[in-house]
Amino acid sequence: MGAPPKGPFFRNVPSPAGGKAGSPYQRFIPREELGDFASWRPGKLGEQPDAPPAAPPEPTPADWQARIDAARQAGYQDGYRDGLVALDNFKQTFAQQATSQIGALLESFDEQLSGLDAEMAAALAQSAVLLAQQVLRAELNSHPEVVAQVAAEAVNAVMLSARHIAVHVHPQDLPLVSEGAADALEARGARLHADAAIQRGGVLVQSDVGAVDARIGVRWAQAAAALGSHLALDEDAA
Repeated sequence: MGAPPKGPFFRNVPSPAGGKAGSPYQRFIPREELGDFASWRPGKLGEQPDAPPAAPPEPTPADWQARIDAARQAGYQDGYRDGLVALDNFKQTFAQQATSQIGALLESFDEQLSGLDAEMAAALAQSAVLLAQQVLRAELNSHPEVVAQVAAEAVNAVMLSARHIAVHVHPQDLPLVSEGAADALEARGARLHADAAIQRGGVLVQSDVGAVDARIGVRWAQAAAALGSHLALDEDAA
């Protein structure tokens, strides 16, 4: 007898008791004994395997040119938009700066004009003071009798309850006041005094309740001060 055949072999397993004997080709084969296998499905025979995806075609010079043109157009549009934004910002900034500069210029011009107006007003006031000074001097020389009217007004300005009223005038004005203001002096019981310290044209009234200073220098200083001047009546302009 020869050697038994090598390799895997299958033993016939007897059918279980009471069972139906099967064909020697009908048996269950465990999966681990089958090895590699694939289930067959209808329609799979004759099919070609899936082909790998085709590689994209190389860009042609025309494709490259189209891409360059598209990039240039996009850059042009972006630059144009950015330029418009920058131009609008510049116009706004320029308008603000121009408005500020014009406002500062107008304010400076207004200040200069105000200063010029002030200088013109001061010059005009000074001219008025000088003119009034000359007129008053001429009036005192031409019409010294006006001192009588000044004396009468000064006496009437004293309070009615005043007593011991004394009227001081320049010695040269004494007869003028005595004659021209006689009624006012008599009505208040005032006494007339010659006083060399009183400038011609001026009157100083004193009483027990106060005084009325109507000296010509004092009245002139008050009038000149109202015009912004401190020029004395007997002072010549520089």
